[in-house]
Amino acid sequence: MQSEHRLRSRIRALSDGAATGLAVLSTLLVVAPLVAIFVYLIYRGASSISLAFFTDVPKPVGEPGGGMANAILGSAILLGVGSLIGVPIGISGGIFLAEFGRGTKLANAIRFTADVLNGVPSIVMGIAVYSLIVVPQGHFSAFSGGVALGIMMIPTVCRTTEEMLLMVPNAVREAALALGVPNWRSVLAITVKTASPGIITGCMLAFARVAGETAPLIFTAFGNVGWSARLDEPISALPLQIYVYALSPYDEWHRLAWAGSLVLIVLIVLAVSLVRYVTSRGVLKGAS
Repeated sequence: MQSEHRLRSRIRALSDGAATGLAVLSTLLVVAPLVAIFVYLIYRGASSISLAFFTDVPKPVGEPGGGMANAILGSAILLGVGSLIGVPIGISGGIFLAEFGRGTKLANAIRFTADVLNGVPSIVMGIAVYSLIVVPQGHFSAFSGGVALGIMMIPTVCRTTEEMLLMVPNAVREAALALGVPNWRSVLAITVKTASPGIITGCMLAFARVAGETAPLIFTAFGNVGWSARLDEPISALPLQIYVYALSPYDEWHRLAWAGSLVLIVLIVLAVSLVRYVTSRGVLKGAS
């Protein structure tokens, strides 16, 4: 009996070690590509980062120097407009699906539409916005680019919000209703607040997804070599500027494209990390 017990203990220890090893290996396989891309971007782009890169607009072909300050400003404007459109609509849709429309045909239609939009190629989204906004206006604009990015954010935010709200125990809702709190107030003040860390994470995932999109901006924002902060004019963006420079035959533009790629990745990582840090510190936690 003692030898059999030792054999079983040894088998359990080997199984535990094998499972732990597979988990570590899987983690390394997931992280390794990201680390490799980031290291290669640092290798190719770090030497081109300077103060002029963040303060100057692109120089004409043949002139050394220049930067992507206009593209950085344009990306901030486009992402701001996209977030103002995508986040409120997405969260509102998720609240309806989880709290008010369970089992209804309308909720099923919204859920199906969100899933379909999540798989629509970004270039198709850009062409659609081009037909609906750019063509009637008669010109490209930052507003149309922001609309394209906002529409792409909606399905991710909507479905994430729904899933996070469904994870809130029903006992929380029942306790609020038992105290006489109206259902709409219970949803906004208690249920949404409890699920807010997950909802914020979903918003940041949607933000990170659209931050590097180029295809929809080709048909909407179009690009601009100078300063532009107006919503009714063409505007530049980091992904768009990187795309143009990467396709050019000029080594100087290739150098700036690598630097722009590095800055774009760093900005996305910093934005997501900042929100996660603030959430973990309890400032945005749902529990009170």
